[in-house]
Amino acid sequence: MTHAPGWNDAHHTYFSGHVFRTQTGTIFRGFLIDMKIFLIAEPCVLAIGLLIAVLRTSLSPVLAPVRIGCALYVDIFRGCPTLILLYLIGLGVPALHLHHVTKSVEFWGTVAIVISYSAYVTEVVRSGIQSVHPSQRAAARSLGLSSQQTLRLVVLPQGVRSVVPALLNDLVALTKDVGLISIVGAVAESIERATAYEDYFFNFTPYVIAAILFILVAAPLGRLSDWYTLRTMRRQGWAALA
Repeated sequence: MTHAPGWNDAHHTYFSGHVFRTQTGTIFRGFLIDMKIFLIAEPCVLAIGLLIAVLRTSLSPVLAPVRIGCALYVDIFRGCPTLILLYLIGLGVPALHLHHVTKSVEFWGTVAIVISYSAYVTEVVRSGIQSVHPSQRAAARSLGLSSQQTLRLVVLPQGVRSVVPALLNDLVALTKDVGLISIVGAVAESIERATAYEDYFFNFTPYVIAAILFILVAAPLGRLSDWYTLRTMRRQGWAALA
């Protein structure tokens, strides 16, 4: 690769040592904004996904309209690309100039990310809840537990535990996709700062810096997911042998 005719130009454009030295601090400060957005979005995604999953798996006839609404929510926002949601919500809501409503693109960009990811997490959690054998519910009810107690003490602990690896994968994806908020003009965000530098100097090295920072966060989370999956498989194997 280093002997390619265009290597010198590519090296200067993508791996400039000068840009690494001068811009890493700036990109890192923007990256901290990304991580702040992630830390805000992740609990919201998990809470909304869990709530909608519980409502979708409810067997109460009274909640039938709610189940239909939850199914529509999942179908719409899981089907709509996150990028389009960011444009529609991150730029559309501030453009309405509503009174007493913030026009912060960071806020509405985060809302769009939460709406998109909660639809995916809903289906992951729902699959976990539905994987719990009906005999578990029957046994809990025979012991005198109410429907709410059965859900909270028996079904959810087992269901959520079975889908933790999938939830961790969604978490890894979320750490990267928070960078998409840059498209709605979050100027403090790392990718937007890299874009500003590239537009001015036509040098892509800041993108490489941003990529390295995201990898440093996403890679350990990926290994955590692998470790948890392996531990779960070993426990299931030991239980089968017992």
